[in-house]
Amino acid sequence: MTDIAKSTILVMATHGFEQSELESARDQLLRAGASVYVASPDGQPIRGWHNGNWGEDVSADLRISDAQAARFDALVLPGGQLNSDSLRLDDEAIALIRDFVSMGRTVAAICHAPWLLIDAAAVEGRTITSWPSLRRDLENAGAKVVEAQVATDNGIVTSRKPEDIDAFVAKIIEEIETGPHHRDAA
Repeated sequence: MTDIAKSTILVMATHGFEQSELESARDQLLRAGASVYVASPDGQPIRGWHNGNWGEDVSADLRISDAQAARFDALVLPGGQLNSDSLRLDDEAIALIRDFVSMGRTVAAICHAPWLLIDAAAVEGRTITSWPSLRRDLENAGAKVVEAQVATDNGIVTSRKPEDIDAFVAKIIEEIETGPHHRDAA
């Protein structure tokens, strides 16, 4: 078991992340006592997306290529169509997700971020929820797609949209406190 106040969490994103999904999740996890770090492709600040327009910048603490899954208890993937679609093409981002999955760490993806789980081969046979436009992609990748605020399958936490943030973060905390999950690596 891992106390949330002693946990270290990585948030991975790039330009076009959904502003509230990164900031609200990060801030709630910080308030719970976790140490939270943001990784971007180049370690530079990234710009969010908010209400159909570019939002605010968020500072990054490290480059994705410098992040090591073994140093973190969980990985949080905020959504945003631009963010998720861009990171799907980043081999280092996908490799990092695979490392978190294979180590049994909590992996949490909201909105469009389950796209990344597809590319990391981490959805087959799992119960997943997401933004509605991803559902066919998830089904085609072998996921059991449900309509729910949050879905959890052996430490893989997924959620649908910004309005689900509170339930999403509560489930992330619960899964971290459960400790590493034993699952087959993709």
